[in-house]
Amino acid sequence: MTLKYLLSLFAQLAFSEHSSVGLNIHCHKQGNNLLYVALFSLHGLIRPTHLELGRDADTGGQTRYVVELANALAELPNVGKVELFTRLIKDPTVDANYGIAQESLAHPNASIIRLPAGPEHYLPKEDLWEHLDEFADHALDWFVQNNQQPDLLHSHYADAGYVASRLANQTGIPMVHTGHSLGRDKLKRLTSAGLSLQEIENDYKITQRIEAEELTLANADLVITSTTNEREDQYELYDYYNPETMRIIPPGVDLNLFSSQDNTENNDAVDDAVDIDKVCQNLTKPLTDPKKPMILALARADQRKNSRSLVIAFGKNKALREKANLVLILGNRDDISDLNDGARDVFTELLLLVDKYDLYGSVSLPKHHDSQDVPYIYRAAATTQGVFINPALTEPFGLTLLEAAASGLPIVATSNGGPVDIIENCQNGILVNPLDTEGIASALLELVENKSKWLQFRDAGLKGVKSFYSWQAHAKSYAKAIFSLVRKSNSIDISTLPDLKIRKNFCGAIFTGFDQSLTGDQEALNNFKEMIRTNRKQLGFGIATGRTRDSILTQIKKNNIPSPDFLIAGLGSEIYYTKDIILDKQWMKHIDHLWSPSSLWPLMEELPGIRLQEHIHQSRFKISYYYDANLAPAIDDINAYLRQNDQAVNITLSLGQFLDITPLRASKGNALRYVAQKWDIPFENILVSGGSGADEDMMRGMSLAVVVKNRHREELSNIEQGQNIYFAQSAYSAGIMEAVEHYDFLALLNAEK
Repeated sequence: MTLKYLLSLFAQLAFSEHSSVGLNIHCHKQGNNLLYVALFSLHGLIRPTHLELGRDADTGGQTRYVVELANALAELPNVGKVELFTRLIKDPTVDANYGIAQESLAHPNASIIRLPAGPEHYLPKEDLWEHLDEFADHALDWFVQNNQQPDLLHSHYADAGYVASRLANQTGIPMVHTGHSLGRDKLKRLTSAGLSLQEIENDYKITQRIEAEELTLANADLVITSTTNEREDQYELYDYYNPETMRIIPPGVDLNLFSSQDNTENNDAVDDAVDIDKVCQNLTKPLTDPKKPMILALARADQRKNSRSLVIAFGKNKALREKANLVLILGNRDDISDLNDGARDVFTELLLLVDKYDLYGSVSLPKHHDSQDVPYIYRAAATTQGVFINPALTEPFGLTLLEAAASGLPIVATSNGGPVDIIENCQNGILVNPLDTEGIASALLELVENKSKWLQFRDAGLKGVKSFYSWQAHAKSYAKAIFSLVRKSNSIDISTLPDLKIRKNFCGAIFTGFDQSLTGDQEALNNFKEMIRTNRKQLGFGIATGRTRDSILTQIKKNNIPSPDFLIAGLGSEIYYTKDIILDKQWMKHIDHLWSPSSLWPLMEELPGIRLQEHIHQSRFKISYYYDANLAPAIDDINAYLRQNDQAVNITLSLGQFLDITPLRASKGNALRYVAQKWDIPFENILVSGGSGADEDMMRGMSLAVVVKNRHREELSNIEQGQNIYFAQSAYSAGIMEAVEHYDFLALLNAEK
């Protein structure tokens, strides 16, 4: 019975007209009831087949999981299209296929979409943070250009969670998240291992990662966890911890691909035996007695995978060395000296340990293996009545444990994380403290020596994986969870506009703040106004401000500034069009999501150094305070305080003394992107002027940005001058004019005519 048939069977059961998860909705611009699911997994090297698992720390089990998930979802009868969004890479050091913008997956309704973000060459995930807004802009543009919004966004890992959060805030599309591994748990483990906070920050950008995870938890309608440990112990470390939004849905394993030799179909038995023999020859070349039971570890060359403790355990235990061989599959390499620092350190230490304990002839560290050979590697170990071990310091889930169990291998695994659930369900192995080398050796020796227990664990593992961890079980549980979200969706149609008397077709636009941006230099302001008037047919003019509508209109009139085509007021909480000041009511309905000012006020009253501003500065979707830095908590502490009290909001501090709270979906950047899509203005043809913390998300991404000289640049500490960020030498409107010249902005618009 094939995977395709079983998925189809389960899907039909899940979506029968009598099912509690039956679907009857109108999908965006498809004209049918078939869903469009967008998956996001940004880092690593992702392609349809021959995944380079173990190539580096970013190309591990997550890359295989998202590819298999995309194919499995596409099998469901109510899913019309699945697109897996990842980063476009053009780099001579990697396969050219990673530079193909669109590539089909195994199922005809599933494909990989690669979008640019930052430089073209391959980057580790820690270097992607500053490019994520660009990726989000490209994704939103992809939806618009293809005239179709997804019905569901599903992000994988913190970087994709940040991108999906941006898209969910801009569109209202339901969002699902799978963490795969979590920053706060990692921080706890690394500090326990003796690393300083500065070292961790330098190597892992842990602050940005954790903040992205908090943002993701605030936005996600559903968080999929793999294990009880992940839901109850790891996510509990977060301010936005809400177990009610979390579902334990373990990853699936392809039982057609990973199976024991005993389960192999008769007509494939000969070829299978040939493949196992071929793999065995590669694995056992350095071994003196290759027939001894094989202790197999398959992981990345990463300190967290704790291969060091495994080799020490094996080296110190004479009985174990006499009865078994140790085979370490740690990715592919040509020359250890060419590897990144982390992998090079791992291999160097392992080779030193092999020499220290004189393990020559008992340990194999193959230099190469093909990802297609992995099922045969497991089976080769099983034919020797070997054992699979995962001794990681912590393991979020442990997909290799399932693959090994499905291949007929008993397992020994770390007691930190997902393996606890796997062994509890399957009853097929022994949990160990990953730092207890004697305990590791004892567990391995017990399974190598005790053949009856080996057989008992093998059989239990084969049965347990089939019952709990098949892709069929995963797809069925996933389907029930996500389609209930889609039925409740209130996403907005980003293609519709309010009724306007005149609809202009702008080639581009300038958006600027008001105070300290436009005003302050009358001569420069006059030059700016003349530029706007001269180019009014092709150039849209927008003001984005923290002021209320009435306050900014008074100032516009006082300074004789041309009426803006777009007015973003109240820090993105209100949007108006044309000189008639037509309110976009759809936007107001959109940002009302999770907004509860009646709950916020009493919480804020508890804080010292914070005082409510006058009524004129308040609006329905903006609560404004005076902030005394000498008395009030730090902004990060206020954020954590509100998150812990279930308040999903945006907090903005401007000029060091004005604190504003708006709905989670309301920001200048979200409002600007909403307007750009409504009016069909390309992001790359928008020039944004800003300088306070409230402007940061407006200045990131594909738009062109300028920080005028007089603005408070310390509030933009995360913004660095680059291709799309220009720090002007002039102040006020003169700085904007300087940026117009720097980018040759008007010529850019003329080229678009």
